[in-house]
Amino acid sequence: MLLNATHDPALRSWVQSAQNPGCDFPIQNLPHGVFRRRGQDERFRGGVAIGSQILDLAAASETGAFSPALAAVMQAAQAPTLNGLMAMGPPAWRQLRGELSRVLRAGAAEQGQLASCLVAQADAEFALPASVGDYTDFFTSWHHMLNAGRIFQPDAPPLPNFRWLPIAYHGRSSTVDVSGAPVGRPHGQTRLPGNSAPSFGPTQRLDYEFELAAWIGPGNARGSRIAVDEAEAHVFGFSILNDWSARDVQAWEAMPLGPFLAKNFLTSVSPWIVTLEALAPYRCPLPRTADDPPTLPHLQSTQPAELQGLDIQLQASLLTARGGAEEFPLSRSSFGHCYWSVAQMVAHHTEGGCALRPGDLLGTGTQSGPGDSELGCLLELTRGGQRPVLLANGEQRLYLEDGDTVCLRAWCERSGSARIGFGDCRGTVISGG
Repeated sequence: MLLNATHDPALRSWVQSAQNPGCDFPIQNLPHGVFRRRGQDERFRGGVAIGSQILDLAAASETGAFSPALAAVMQAAQAPTLNGLMAMGPPAWRQLRGELSRVLRAGAAEQGQLASCLVAQADAEFALPASVGDYTDFFTSWHHMLNAGRIFQPDAPPLPNFRWLPIAYHGRSSTVDVSGAPVGRPHGQTRLPGNSAPSFGPTQRLDYEFELAAWIGPGNARGSRIAVDEAEAHVFGFSILNDWSARDVQAWEAMPLGPFLAKNFLTSVSPWIVTLEALAPYRCPLPRTADDPPTLPHLQSTQPAELQGLDIQLQASLLTARGGAEEFPLSRSSFGHCYWSVAQMVAHHTEGGCALRPGDLLGTGTQSGPGDSELGCLLELTRGGQRPVLLANGEQRLYLEDGDTVCLRAWCERSGSARIGFGDCRGTVISGG
């Protein structure tokens, strides 16, 4: 994805908060979401984040500020779900992004028409940005694979297939929800070491998993395949994803088919989708060494190696009932450590003829880096519940307690480019039924 005028770091918006230091949503970002005013009897509709505001695309389309040639894409972008916009593909996405950048930049003649179409993000509530037909969770972090393997199967070698293909399993789309949805402590079977029989009850080892969500665009017909060099044309953008996990349930049920009840009770996504085009300044190489095997031809991209990955910063923090509004940092890492690219995930997903559809969701799997401060879940941070995390207020955590709130944040930042943020993805644990 080449840089263009919408990425110019010198661009400024007439929405003044878009220039605030540390702002996640400058004019170079323009992510899409679905919202309505909190407490109002309104329909959900599509909007675009700009500074601390949302440009209400339904209201904006009625002002006459946009070209009639954009009527169809504007209609899709203001819908209660963004599946239709996702289905339109990169030419429509680029056209809309370019027009939004034009009318929102400082000095635009459309300011007078569009100023009344802004809604403060603080006054909004959000819905899932798309209807999720299918949810696939990948396993693409080398460091997470090593760390989790040492905990669950300490005598087993690293997975022999990890460096040959992007490992994945199918999740449960019915329990994907938007950030802020309560996290009910799930029940399930667990078996304590030394016991011959399992017991049933609420999980005692509730965990978060820091992932990114890739939202599928046009997709492919069943029986066809998406080539790796064409795959990014089928990726609308990214959100933050938290694939909540019950580790004690997982340890008992996961062999031989993988997680089931340990993961299907809730997956949270942040409300804003940052488009792949907005992330163009933050390309980076995939982490490969001389020891890695050669990528098989069908997963080899002709894209320059330095452009195949994405350098997205990932930060997890915890708020506790006792700590009030204070956030306690847990980890900080980068998606740049991800072993497989999103293009390779998409291409691999369709190798056997599986059809991807607009609004399908691909989770990247837990993202961890090589250092102790770069681990993407409590399972790794606590060495499987053996080493508590110490919080600044004196509290300790092995796993999540009722009343805990996990807050995940992501952003891109680099000298010479505008900061691109994702907002946050959060959830508060409540006791289960």
